[in-house]
Amino acid sequence: MLESYAGEEVRSYSADEVTLKFDANGLIPAVVQQVGSGEVLMVAWMNEESFRLTLETGTTWFWSRSRQELWNKGATSGNMQQVRRVLVDCDADTLVIEVDSPGPACHTGHRSCFFRELSCG
Repeated sequence: MLESYAGEEVRSYSADEVTLKFDANGLIPAVVQQVGSGEVLMVAWMNEESFRLTLETGTTWFWSRSRQELWNKGATSGNMQQVRRVLVDCDADTLVIEVDSPGPACHTGHRSCFFRELSCG
C-alpha cells in the first residue's frame, strides 16, 4: 500500500538522505498534526538535537525559544505525543509531524493551539 499526503504519493527517505535547512538560529518549524484527522495541534521549533531525540524516542521534542532549552511535549502533563510519521517539505525547511496525541496539545488546555478565529473582510 502506497502512503500518501494531501493526495500526493509520499516517497520515503532516511533522515540521513535529506539535509534539513535550519534557519540562522539553528531552528526549523514543525507543524504537529493529529494522525488520521489531520487537525493541526500546534506549531513548534526544533533544533538538530530535538529532531534527533524525536526520531530516537518516538515522542516529540522541541526547542523552547523563550526558555532556551529542550522540552519533551507532554512529559509533565502526561499527554506525550507518539510520532507516527515525519514529513519534510520540498525545500527541506519545514516539517509536518503526524502524532497520536492523547490529550490537549496546547498549554492552555485546549486540544489545539488554534482555537481563535480572526474575522476577514
